[in-house]
Amino acid sequence: QHPEQERVRQAQAAADRLMSVMAGDLPGFEEASRALYARDLARFDQHSRTWPAEIRAHVLALAAPAFQASAASTQP
Repeated sequence: QHPEQERVRQAQAAADRLMSVMAGDLPGFEEASRALYARDLARFDQHSRTWPAEIRAHVLALAAPAFQASAASTQP
């Protein structure tokens, strides 16, 4: 597997584990999880905006490689 793809996969898995434990019962969890795997930061933001700031910030930090890779692939 390509190193960048592996880095994205690991970031998604780490973020997903944290989300499941800390945000699994919070509003928007399912859609935020789908957005994580779709690498759609705007949609993730929309569905996680009501979460506690600390949880949201930690998930975003773990998921950063996935969202950064997505943003980079849409740049001209």
